Amino acid sequence: MIINTESPDQPEVRDMLARLDAYCASLYPSESNHLMDIASLMRGDVLFLVARGVDGAASGCAALVRRDAEGEDEGYGEIKRMFVDEARRGLGTGRKLMEHIAMFAAMSGLRVLKLETGIHQSDAIALYERFGFARCGPFGDYQPDPLSVFMEKHL
Repeated sequence: MIINTESPDQPEVRDMLARLDAYCASLYPSESNHLMDIASLMRGDVLFLVARGVDGAASGCAALVRRDAEGEDEGYGEIKRMFVDEARRGLGTGRKLMEHIAMFAAMSGLRVLKLETGIHQSDAIALYERFGFARCGPFGDYQPDPLSVFMEKHL
């Protein structure tokens, strides 16, 4: 598996993000889905990673968004758009994406990673917990939502 920074604006990645959108829409009402669109993922404060198998096919993706933290000395990195192709799950792609995100976050001076996910995504929550994330309260522009799980990890 190879993980590189790539543009989210390419057919394979658009397809993965569309599948992620459809999956989230099947689980939660629109007001509980906090998805970034392609244009937002292409901003300068976003690092977008794509995992590819040895065959070159995209097998997963994730974004690291640098956020300024009001009232705090340092900002934090928010993980967005984490997705692993259904056929590639269980092969360590999610863990590898998380390792790369943590490495890039630390290299850019971030000391905390945060994320929001849904309560019905138990596999994702388990991955984050195995990677050292702990539950926390809402952050940034998020409001309390009984369908959301907020997590953070100090680097």
